[in-house]
Amino acid sequence: MLQGGYTGKILRVDLSRKEAHTEELSPEFAKGYIGGAGFGIKTLYDEVPAGADPLGPDNKLIFASGPLSGSDTPCASRMAVTSKSPLTGAVGMATTGGFFPAELKFAGYDALIVEGTAASPMYVTINDGDVQFRDAAGLWGTHTSDCQQMIKDSLKDQGYRIACIGPAGENLSRLACIINERRAAGRKGLGAVMGSKNLKAIAVRGHGEIAVADPDAYKTARSSFREHMRESPVLYSAFAKIGTPMVVDVLGAMGMLAAKNWQATGEFVPVDELGTEAGKAVTVGRNPCQGCPVACSQLKLARNAPYTGIMAEGPEFESLYSLGTQCGVDNMDAIIAADRLCDELGLDTMSAGVTIGFAMELSERGALSAIDSGDLDISFGNDRAMMALLEKMAYRDGIGDLLADGVKEAAERIGGDAAYYAMHVKGLELPAYDVRGAKAHGLNYATSYTGADHNRGYAFQEIFGIPIPKEVDRFALEGKGELCKWNQDMRTATCDCPTMCAFLLDMAVPAVAAENAAALLTSLTGVSFTAEEVFQVGERVNNLARAFNAREGFSRKDDTLPDRLMNEPLLVGGSKGHHIPQEDLDLMLDDYYTARGWDVATGTPTRAKLEELGLASVADDLGV
Repeated sequence: MLQGGYTGKILRVDLSRKEAHTEELSPEFAKGYIGGAGFGIKTLYDEVPAGADPLGPDNKLIFASGPLSGSDTPCASRMAVTSKSPLTGAVGMATTGGFFPAELKFAGYDALIVEGTAASPMYVTINDGDVQFRDAAGLWGTHTSDCQQMIKDSLKDQGYRIACIGPAGENLSRLACIINERRAAGRKGLGAVMGSKNLKAIAVRGHGEIAVADPDAYKTARSSFREHMRESPVLYSAFAKIGTPMVVDVLGAMGMLAAKNWQATGEFVPVDELGTEAGKAVTVGRNPCQGCPVACSQLKLARNAPYTGIMAEGPEFESLYSLGTQCGVDNMDAIIAADRLCDELGLDTMSAGVTIGFAMELSERGALSAIDSGDLDISFGNDRAMMALLEKMAYRDGIGDLLADGVKEAAERIGGDAAYYAMHVKGLELPAYDVRGAKAHGLNYATSYTGADHNRGYAFQEIFGIPIPKEVDRFALEGKGELCKWNQDMRTATCDCPTMCAFLLDMAVPAVAAENAAALLTSLTGVSFTAEEVFQVGERVNNLARAFNAREGFSRKDDTLPDRLMNEPLLVGGSKGHHIPQEDLDLMLDDYYTARGWDVATGTPTRAKLEELGLASVADDLGV
């Protein structure tokens, strides 16, 4: 029986019929998938048919908080947004924070399933149990900040929390994200899915509270968690004050800060301009998520022309890469302005910046000569051209139409050898970490169910030297398959499903992550979880996501890396001489599939593994 944590209700909204109804959340479903990404991926697998058009009416968009969201567990106002990705054709899942995830719980819902397509632009309001479908014609075309404020003013309630799309989502850019307040459910083109449904925004207002099944046990579990946070050597002393930009310094020293479309890693290393000290000089405040004592999110203000006075939340580390080193830009003010512009347009900063860096390399190689780029000088370091391209991509203007769907699609349209310079896995553009210098991190890029996604199996052992579950050599190949599996399953189980900020796994509770999650979940919800059961949920969800992708035609052949990473060793820096040739990747893939209990030849989950995880019907679907 669900006694706390969960509201016990799932809201289903049909845009085509303008109908909404609630469904009960069963204890069995909660036990098997916990929440967040688990709820999203299970719903996606069960309800979106194989071969469905990601931008068609058969696709669904699932917003799911976890049982910890809305409680007074620190750093737990998170949710997963899941759909079939129009960028990759695979599972598209992104997590986001802020206040919207908790507000959805306060409104009475553990998850929101959006289906169908509105006949004209629409937004949906959820005020506790009251769901309304409203005309969004006057909102269509607005930037995300304006959209949110206009809705609050119209509803005469500034307490609404809003998730919306900008022009990029409206124009079906496959790089479009969903913005809630100043947070993004980024990557994978989820904003385009929302745009394809003519859904401009979802506004949520709730007045409920989250029950606690066993207050005394929960208080003990929460106190233990907070103690681990206080004992962390970096969480409050460094991360709370600097945020993710501290990683610029770390990767610069390791020779892993990817630059200029990954051809200048170790050569272009502007730590002085973009690193910790540079960030401190432009930080003017912080903007924490609901219930977060860490408050890692930094507000930064551009101070020099032509960007004077522009403020952004961030740029986070990945944006300092994608809109900075990837594009050869070392102007902090320009990156702040570009980061803010992406948020207003509803463009994912990572994929957008990587796509522009790709275009810059092709331009310098003369491969864009046949494309109408107007009078833009698309070359590395030109921040004004970068800003102009972001606008063009959001509105599909000129060359922006070529770039609006990411590097894989653009390379196919350009032809020639453009695909060699397209830095993606499964269609998802690469994050900042040049994985030629960290092999488990690279294996995760190759095997993650969303494509090249550092958040699905972050190898903190290689990046920060944390010896949990064991000490590793970042350059070694041996054992990296097993380590990658552990990272992916642990992150899914303890962060993406409950839901909790993943930074806590890396910095506060890596040694006791599953035990910590089990104690919090059991005491809060009344559903009994052991540490082993929590970890198995992570394995179950990753297997189900892999099965969804297999049903869509993905296999071992797609678990690969860009040619540049396999063929070109790094020339300078702390990872000099390293790359990941095909034979090394094959060795790690064999190790990974074996650790997962999957078929080594195809990378498909076996019947034995699926039955072990209670997924026998999935094995039937796959014919294994």
